[in-house]
Amino acid sequence: MAAAARCGGGVAIASGPERRPWEIEMTIDFAARHKPAPGRAGRGPAIAAGNAGPAAVQLATAWPNYMIDAFQRSVLFLELLRQRGNDEIAITARPVATVLRFDHDLVMSGQALPRPMNYSLLRITPPPGVITDLRKRPVVVVDPRAGQGPGIGGFKAESEIGDALDAGHPVYFISFAATPEPGQQFLDVVEGQVAFFERVVALHPGAPRPFAIGNCQAGYQTLMVAMLRPDLFGPCLVAGSPMSYWQGVHGKYPMRYAGGLLGGSWLTAMSSDLGRGRFDGTALVMNFDSLNPANWLWGKQYDVYTHIDTGGARYLAFEKWWGDFIQLNGDELQFLVDNLFIGDKLTRGQLASSDGRIFDLRNIRSPIIAFASTADNISPPPQSLGWILDLYRNVDEIRAADQTIVYCLDHKIGHLAIFVSTKVGAEQDEEFVQMIDVIDCLPPGLHEMIISPRPAETPRGGFVTGDWIARFETRSLDDIRALGRNSPEDDRAFAAVARLSALNLAAYRRILQPLVRALANQPMADLTRALNPLRLSYTIFADRNPWMQVVRTMAAGVDAARRPVAADNPFLALQTQVSDQIIAGLDAYRAARDVMAEQVFFGVYGSPFVQALLGITDRTEARPTPGPSPEQRALQEVHAKVYAAKLKSGGFDEALTRAVLYVLAADHVLDQRCALALNAARWTIMHLSLAAFKAVVRDQAFLLLLEREQAIAALAVLVPEADARTALLSQVRAIVGAAGPPSSAESDRLLRLKQALAPPPRRPTATAAASGKPQAVSH
Repeated sequence: MAAAARCGGGVAIASGPERRPWEIEMTIDFAARHKPAPGRAGRGPAIAAGNAGPAAVQLATAWPNYMIDAFQRSVLFLELLRQRGNDEIAITARPVATVLRFDHDLVMSGQALPRPMNYSLLRITPPPGVITDLRKRPVVVVDPRAGQGPGIGGFKAESEIGDALDAGHPVYFISFAATPEPGQQFLDVVEGQVAFFERVVALHPGAPRPFAIGNCQAGYQTLMVAMLRPDLFGPCLVAGSPMSYWQGVHGKYPMRYAGGLLGGSWLTAMSSDLGRGRFDGTALVMNFDSLNPANWLWGKQYDVYTHIDTGGARYLAFEKWWGDFIQLNGDELQFLVDNLFIGDKLTRGQLASSDGRIFDLRNIRSPIIAFASTADNISPPPQSLGWILDLYRNVDEIRAADQTIVYCLDHKIGHLAIFVSTKVGAEQDEEFVQMIDVIDCLPPGLHEMIISPRPAETPRGGFVTGDWIARFETRSLDDIRALGRNSPEDDRAFAAVARLSALNLAAYRRILQPLVRALANQPMADLTRALNPLRLSYTIFADRNPWMQVVRTMAAGVDAARRPVAADNPFLALQTQVSDQIIAGLDAYRAARDVMAEQVFFGVYGSPFVQALLGITDRTEARPTPGPSPEQRALQEVHAKVYAAKLKSGGFDEALTRAVLYVLAADHVLDQRCALALNAARWTIMHLSLAAFKAVVRDQAFLLLLEREQAIAALAVLVPEADARTALLSQVRAIVGAAGPPSSAESDRLLRLKQALAPPPRRPTATAAASGKPQAVSH
């Protein structure tokens, strides 16, 4: 029997009857990919002992080269883990550590507020060579507090912060410390951040309201701040943020079943009690990692192992943030789990601030931009966009509420890539920043922002400065439903979870909580945190482990004598096959686990018997949603009265805006180039401020929705002079043509505009009529 031994990153191939099926399969594939060349029939690759052909000589040379490389890679990989462990210990020992790469100054500390919190407002210092304009709209980036420390929104140059600085915007960052303030509650954080946005607005009195970016958990948190004080906000971008927590589709997104499979939120309360009132954020990070065991247990490590010579710095940069574990107050997290993740109350008007104000997304007057990915299994589109279906029955209600909603979908990137990927920074983030003033002026309604590569025939310059072009297409609620929506039966199952969770939590607090709190102590809480498996995977490789000093010494020698294996080494190909088999096996386990979790969830909570025990019947409205608020009804009445009077009021500015919107609405698409051309006309022709232009756009959009034909016929009243009408048509053609030749539908509407703006035929004078001469008729 011949065998190849594995060392470090190598693999082992055994021959003989003890081979397992997957080993035989790989050996056959290996032989097939290394068949003898033509003219060498009968002299195949010699894997077994006793073959002395050229292939055997090649393998005999390839094996030691591979083994040397595998040994060196293993040493360098262990050295990388040593550095990672040291980084984790160093950053978690600093109470206000951040991976933010940009210099910054403290503007305001949440510790000084009447209800202290561990958040701070930072002003980002522009890097050398970058100039910001204080008159431009400030950008405020808020990072998620979901297990790790802050800074991921700006830990590389191509990021949300970097793109905003490059565009000349003043940038602020809302950061947080590793430990919460004593007694800090979630509502303290939401209501305390109102003071941060008040300070930003005060520092930029002449600028438009701030553009707020909330990543993941910070997305709904930032929107809750905007619900309380909509006057402080410009457009709000929520990236990968779950809002409607029950929503999803069968066969995907298993995290939504976790609360039910664990029996509700009582385990959260017990974990906090064992931690002496603190919840270790490491548990939240492990929840994320466990969703993809192939990446967590093997893929991520194997990838850096195979790119050990080039990928180490990038790996350490990300792991420095991923391993920056923080803590939350137990009551703080309990509020989120009970009311949002299990209760799903945020978008249904069932949450109130400390002074009794209802959190209602319809209170936000500025555009809401939701960025989601269909490949995201943490905050999938049904959860990121389902709130729209909770609050509105159709798009007309969105328009009547004077609200603009924009969503942007990606179909490849996972959850973290939404706010950490360089590709996203260079594509979506850059477009969001560049188009923010345009988005702020979009007509009320539902729009999808579609970002596509710049056409080859469209050169850079003018209205296109990057590699991407955005367009806005009007959408209906059916487009949101198509992304996934619970059935009434599914909603009843999740409602059963919410009721059981409340019962279990009440039982725990009455029966077990006094005993758990009596037994818990600080040394035990500290030891539990230190022995967390995920935390140990970092610290066990740090310098605290004396054996790692040997690795450090060996790594220095390996660096000096590094001998990477050739890319065509056959054993390297075999190593890749082994890795692929491991990943396939872990993926198969994940798929089976997720299917079983879904079946158990609906088998238990979908049972009519279980639902009846919990007081839920077929007639129960499991997920009631709020109807129109009194404020909305009043706003609709105002619209009906005000816009009737505005039909024939205004001048050239109103006429130009109305005409452009009319033509572009023919295809229900607003191209970035058209939008920027209209924005340029705002500066050069209309001389309107952004706020005034926004008001004009919204007024004219509503008029076209209410009385389109009458609104177009009334253009002749707004622009009575012949020269002004000619200039108006010329400007409309230039703006519409900025994206290329008009479509057939747009051409038809341009013709209709020309007819509406044509002067009436001149009536013949009495003298001319008496002479009998024909009169010229102008059109």
